[in-house]
Amino acid sequence: MTSGAGVRPEVADGLPVAERLWAMLAIGIAMTMAVLDGAIVNVALPVIARDLGVSPGAAIFVTNGYQLAVTAALLPLASLGDIVGYKRVYIGGLALFTVASLACALTGSLEVLVAARIAQGLGAAGIMSVNIALVRFIYPARMIGQGVGTVALMVAIASAAGPTVASAILAVASWPWLFLVNGPLGVAALLVAARTLPATPLSGARFDGLSAVLNAVFFCLLITGVDGLGDPAGQRLAVAALAGALGVGTAFVWTQLRLPAPLLPVDLLRIRVFALSMVSSVCAFSAQMMAYVALPFYFQDVLHRSSIETGFLMTPWPIAIAVVAPISGRLADRYPPGLLGGIGLAVLAVGLALMATLPPDPSTAAIAWRLTVCGLGFGLFQAPNNKVIITSAPRERSGGASGMQSTARLLGQSLGAAVVAVIFGLAHTAGTITALWLAAALSGVGALASTLRVGRRTRP
Repeated sequence: MTSGAGVRPEVADGLPVAERLWAMLAIGIAMTMAVLDGAIVNVALPVIARDLGVSPGAAIFVTNGYQLAVTAALLPLASLGDIVGYKRVYIGGLALFTVASLACALTGSLEVLVAARIAQGLGAAGIMSVNIALVRFIYPARMIGQGVGTVALMVAIASAAGPTVASAILAVASWPWLFLVNGPLGVAALLVAARTLPATPLSGARFDGLSAVLNAVFFCLLITGVDGLGDPAGQRLAVAALAGALGVGTAFVWTQLRLPAPLLPVDLLRIRVFALSMVSSVCAFSAQMMAYVALPFYFQDVLHRSSIETGFLMTPWPIAIAVVAPISGRLADRYPPGLLGGIGLAVLAVGLALMATLPPDPSTAAIAWRLTVCGLGFGLFQAPNNKVIITSAPRERSGGASGMQSTARLLGQSLGAAVVAVIFGLAHTAGTITALWLAAALSGVGALASTLRVGRRTRP
């Protein structure tokens, strides 16, 4: 393999079958860790809030800190992957995530827990930023869709298991043990990844530190500003943060337009089908996270269900995704992915509206079938949308597409969690219902953006 600045050596078209299976196992374990962590913590937020003696709005920073760190670091780490290799970034992120999980388990204060969650988020960014890019080197070109679908199925299964795992752990142990499950998983993933993930060509470019700083500052100011709007005492500071985000964001985009290899791949956003896919993804994941964060408080504070019951009540949504994800992936090979995504988000909007109109004392079955509708809609959307994101970008831009796909997902999740904090700060009593209606509206916007892609061609 030839090396040198600016030289991209020839690489094999995917790994042999046996090596491919082991490499996908490494990716599957790491993604399971990240997904399980998010699902587990969301279910446990009310318990954490009570144990640490903080308000629900403050406890949401446990989720927001993690999501903010991931979102701010995704694009810089995707760029770093082009420079030093995706495998190195992936393994480094996985190691940091595992160590930070131990720190989360050992803390006894909200401040330290949030700091450890931020470190955990930086590690997760290392995993997520190059995830899809690695898949493109693991699978032959003709099987990229299958690889992306396999990752989607792994994430769906982990999401389905998350609430159940949380409930099972909380039934026999305190919440710090929720983070300790990442220990053995992290060690196993590191061992497999080090031996099986493929080496990838290096770009020979220099890391753009200024762009990385502007990217991180922009996302930090944006999410902090939106989150701070829910605190009457800090609304002036929140407005100042949003104004700062506007200024920094403008400078960030301006610098990227002048670069031949931008950290923010604005050239990909000029591809209309790619840009519409980004809009659909941000809307969909914002809606999902708003429901995921708000519903546990509704179940426990309004319906007076236990934390264990809450975990099981949240399970139908990810189970429905796991069932539909492989089917929707195959459908995307036969029918327009934009149409499938539009139908999926329309179904999600209906499911969220049904949750918002629950009777005052709903049965478990009434909750379960409504959340199943939400999961079916989201599952129908996800795989076709990811396929469009990957195939609408040139093959040589797989790193940029991977970073943007993860950024859209995490930006949506971060904004969704921040908006719930704002809603809870302004109207805690009716906060969950308000959040569900807003999530339904966002799903409708995403459905419209998705259907606008119908008839637009993507690359093979």
